[in-house]
Amino acid sequence: MTSEPSSAEPSDLAARAAEKHVVVIGGGIGGLVAARECAKVGMQVTLLEATGELGGAIRRIELDGVVVDAGAESYATRGGLVRALVEELGLADRIVTPRSGGAWLAGIPGVGAAPLPVGGILGIPANPFQDDVRRILGWSGVWRAYLDRVRPPLTIGHQLSLGKLVSSRMGSKVRDRLVAPVTTGVYSASPDDVDIDIAAPGLNAALTRVGSLSGAVQSLRDDAAAKAGVATVAKTPGAAVEGLSGGMSGLVDALADDLNRLGAEVRTGVRVRGIRKTAKGWDVETEAAPEIAPAAADETGPLVAELHAAEAVEVEPVIEEIEADAVIVATPETAARALLSAAVPALKNAEAASSPEIEIVTLLLDAPALDAAPRGTGVLTVPGSHTAKALTHSTAKWAWVREAAGRRHLVRVSFGAQGEPAATAALSDEAAADLARTEAATMLGVALAPEAVIATHRGRFVQSQPASIIGSGERRAAARDAVQAVPGIAAVGAWLAGTGLAQVIPDARDEADRLRRALLWE
Repeated sequence: MTSEPSSAEPSDLAARAAEKHVVVIGGGIGGLVAARECAKVGMQVTLLEATGELGGAIRRIELDGVVVDAGAESYATRGGLVRALVEELGLADRIVTPRSGGAWLAGIPGVGAAPLPVGGILGIPANPFQDDVRRILGWSGVWRAYLDRVRPPLTIGHQLSLGKLVSSRMGSKVRDRLVAPVTTGVYSASPDDVDIDIAAPGLNAALTRVGSLSGAVQSLRDDAAAKAGVATVAKTPGAAVEGLSGGMSGLVDALADDLNRLGAEVRTGVRVRGIRKTAKGWDVETEAAPEIAPAAADETGPLVAELHAAEAVEVEPVIEEIEADAVIVATPETAARALLSAAVPALKNAEAASSPEIEIVTLLLDAPALDAAPRGTGVLTVPGSHTAKALTHSTAKWAWVREAAGRRHLVRVSFGAQGEPAATAALSDEAAADLARTEAATMLGVALAPEAVIATHRGRFVQSQPASIIGSGERRAAARDAVQAVPGIAAVGAWLAGTGLAQVIPDARDEADRLRRALLWE
């Protein structure tokens, strides 16, 4: 632990900060936030992004003139920390909330599709006899769920697995038809793998206090409603979120602009080959594609263009070594572990988490049948009933998307989960788009002919393990301890913080603060 020397003068601190150079590897949200935290106290900052664009899981795409999000489209409001950053960056007037409409559930055995019941937590109902619950469970499922109310309290014990707790208390139909679609859609995970204390804090304690799981759900919801109207649990998955008009890429743009204002150097198309400790600090070895000089004014025509293209392929990449006082690694887990393997040997003993690759296929449709939003703002699926795990009807969910699309509709179809490769993984772009179309038609309950598709986009994302997965906390803590044990090194991102901007942003801020304090006070 270090402490701030009481004799430090502001001028001394400013001079000390100006002498420090921090290299941030990775231009996703975690890297951008960490870089900003260092730059805003006057440190020299160089941010290196391997791809041609910043943002990571936040991506902007254009479909026939409609600019929308391809990756993350919103952020959780819990804690208020993401909103605070949005407001700090001058984007408060762009904050938007989803339109009402609720989510649906598809693939229900013997039922097909139905609105997702309201008033529960992670799909667990407070009242099994509620009409929208009974419609999904059937009378046998309802009465099995009701047994939870009459089971002896003495049989209650602390259960770690959400799925096992739900099935033991309320039966397999509640787990499979209500809870599993939510955890698969939100966490890309089976309910059996979800840590109930992380995903639903206080539920186990309420269960012990009240004596039943459904009663515990009602108790938590009553407590939330009593806290000045500030709900800690949402009626439906995704309800406690906000977005930005024009897309979440506006946050990336604002962070990049602020880094530029603060004098940081942001470079894209630069891959980091490795980092190593030196006597003075750290050496970062980079590789970038060479810049080919444009052809002279009189050098025109297809032949010259082909010659220049051939030259570009043959030219060796530009290798550069950058000296730094500290390095922040803000890449996905696999790349981060590779970069840190030599600098942080203890990281090899910290177990790696599974990081599935998921795919989101975005469709711009000419489909008047969707004008009435027949399945609300989105659809979750009962695992095993569809090849897609979820669908978002973006033009029904976000007013700004509806306005941008005009009379057309935009839907996002998601594939893949923890331990389950995306059904689109081995398909061509055309085949993946067609599968997304047929899945969307089934999930939305409308006919969508091939000619209804105006434009498509296919995005691949590596999803870090959510913090709510059993064992995730221990794995993340072991990796974080190994990194923090090495002076001058920090690592940020979803693989350490947990998924979602509400976890990545404060974690990146805190890690950058830890590193800059060490640089200034030690």
